[in-house]
Amino acid sequence: MSHLLYLEDFLVGQRFDAGGFSLDAEQIIGFASQYDPQPFHTDEEAAKGSFFGGLAASGWQVACLTMKQMIVAGPKVGGGQIGAGGEIKWPRPTRPGDVLTVSCEVLDVKPSRSKPDRGFVTLRTETKNQNGETVYVFTCQTLVFRRPG
Repeated sequence: MSHLLYLEDFLVGQRFDAGGFSLDAEQIIGFASQYDPQPFHTDEEAAKGSFFGGLAASGWQVACLTMKQMIVAGPKVGGGQIGAGGEIKWPRPTRPGDVLTVSCEVLDVKPSRSKPDRGFVTLRTETKNQNGETVYVFTCQTLVFRRPG
């Protein structure tokens, strides 16, 4: 999708696919070493005895890469994707070798009562692994402008 979308273009139930990405152990350990240095993210041997039972990607890494996919291959929002709050869930770990796909669904479209040039679109972004299992869910209220002119 290359054209810009504005508030008028979003409909409840509308879905967007945003492609995907994969993660290997080196990427998982590299990110976690810098941003989330917990043994179950940085040390394959130590991770075996953890809650996860093996190396698991940081949820924040999955969140960051999902956001990148949404920007690169998801809906192109006029004015950018501006988050106004949301809820994150990580129902299962992401493992080395996982191939993840990203999609989102429009849950709500609400024009602003006080600012007629904008509104809010609630999106549920979901990242699934190669087995169709959900590894990340982000339900976000997004500020979206009306079409200019």
